[in-house]
Amino acid sequence: MTETIAYKVPTMAEMAMNGQMPEILFWVGCAGSFDDRYKKVTIAFVKILNKIGVNFAVLGTEESCTGDPARRAGNEFTFQMLAQQNIQVLNGYGVKKIVTACPHCFNTLKNEYPELGGTYEVIHHSQYLQQLINDGKVKIEGGGTFKGQKITYHDSCYLGRANEVYEAPRQVLEILDAELVEMKRCRTNGLCCGAGGAQMFKEPEKGFKDINVERIEDALATGAKTIAVACPFCMTMISDGVKNKEKEHEVKVYDLAELLIQTI
Repeated sequence: MTETIAYKVPTMAEMAMNGQMPEILFWVGCAGSFDDRYKKVTIAFVKILNKIGVNFAVLGTEESCTGDPARRAGNEFTFQMLAQQNIQVLNGYGVKKIVTACPHCFNTLKNEYPELGGTYEVIHHSQYLQQLINDGKVKIEGGGTFKGQKITYHDSCYLGRANEVYEAPRQVLEILDAELVEMKRCRTNGLCCGAGGAQMFKEPEKGFKDINVERIEDALATGAKTIAVACPFCMTMISDGVKNKEKEHEVKVYDLAELLIQTI
């Protein structure tokens, strides 16, 4: 039995045909489109947007990879090709404001596309959710699903150290009325999950311990049964770290949007 889809995802092409312009373009990203685990994050975020009536659209099949993994791996030609293709599409639609759930897409669109002619207001979904909460559009009444529970948050490198976004994710977690317990290494001293620099797509070099295992030990030391992330790369690495410790039945890894949709 197939699940009934109870959310709307208009495309920019559909809106353009009707002479409409969305408030935001939701940049889904490769993981949000193709990774089975992160598709759930995409759906959760879309459900939030639908629930509060945000006028948004996606590019759909017109969206290509931002080129971030190619550039990090040293393939500048592929990055330039992908970036210019995306910029042509975005500029063609007159896109001004982009929201994405991927810090890698966020960093590339925000900081690297302008030099190629693609200048937009780019917002990570943690910042956008924080804005919705501050504006009173997202509310939790009478305590939520995670009230009183311990939650620890893992800082994504491209969100935290690269772009200094530390408060937005934590303020989103505050609305859950849970107990936020910080890892020993957090914020500017946060430890990478091990997936950055295109490491996500290859096996790690030989060493004494994988970085994601080291990081999950930090998380487990807090005593939290819920680990919050805000990045598809971190989602994969942290989840694999939990499995390495055989804790997947008691410790759950969620994106911020998934935590919110379970509560509002």
